Amino acid sequence: MTTTVTTKGQVTIPKPVRDFLGIVPGSKVDFHRATDGSVVITRVDRKPPTRRFDKLRGHAGDGLDTDAIMALTRGGK
Repeated sequence: MTTTVTTKGQVTIPKPVRDFLGIVPGSKVDFHRATDGSVVITRVDRKPPTRRFDKLRGHAGDGLDTDAIMALTRGGK
């Protein structure tokens, strides 16, 4: 992905990169040079983006215990 530097030294971070890092207006990012000379951008104002299903993990519903969940999966028997 290529972008152009403005006269003020600003660049637009490509949308796929913003989406991957979860960068939204007001996000804080850090640039650092890797040992191979490349520059790496990371989002520093929150933990790394979660995988798609991580936010659903561990949520079976409010107030349902294991027995209630098993009863639902067995058709209430």
